[in-house]
Amino acid sequence: MSVGLLVAGLIGGVYLGQDWQSRPAETSIANAAQADLDMQLLKQHQSRNAAARAWQRQAEGAAAAKAAAAARTAAGRAHKLETKVAADKKAAADRKKEEQGGPVPYNGPIPSSCNEYSGSRKIGCALMLEKGFPIAEFPCLDKLWKHESGWNYKAENKSSGAYGIPQALPGKKMASAGADWRTNPATQIKWGLGYVKGRYDTPCGAWGFFQDRGHY
Repeated sequence: MSVGLLVAGLIGGVYLGQDWQSRPAETSIANAAQADLDMQLLKQHQSRNAAARAWQRQAEGAAAAKAAAAARTAAGRAHKLETKVAADKKAAADRKKEEQGGPVPYNGPIPSSCNEYSGSRKIGCALMLEKGFPIAEFPCLDKLWKHESGWNYKAENKSSGAYGIPQALPGKKMASAGADWRTNPATQIKWGLGYVKGRYDTPCGAWGFFQDRGHY
């Protein structure tokens, strides 16, 4: 029996020794597998971080480009506005200077039949004859524009905006007769005579219409 126990103990020791020898190898394999898994996870994490950083850089670049475009647009609008304001100021200053300079003198011929008149009326008489109307029409033109503006080239209707001797509405219509329509009685009269001829045929026709309607 002692011999049997001894043999059993020897056999058990052999198995225990074999099991002890195999465990370090299994542990090494498991550790290697875990290390490989950890490396894969690390690489995946790094790849995701790299993608996130690339997306962020792209988004920041797009935002910067959009902001730069908006800034250029705003700057362009501001420049246009400044240019327009400067142009408006210059136009206003030029207009004021022109208006303060007095009427543009008339240097055209004055027929002897118009010598009884003076100022803008004399110019109107001369230009009416030049337009082809007989002198007999002038009393009608005289009364028409005396009523409308008093033959004042600066006359302005504040409520309607009508301007000048013929009270053109708006006054800038007279620019078709000359750029100096604000200060040149002759320019205003030429435009007015064209308007009268085109719409009423004669100054007396215009005056008759005015008497019936209160305007022409």
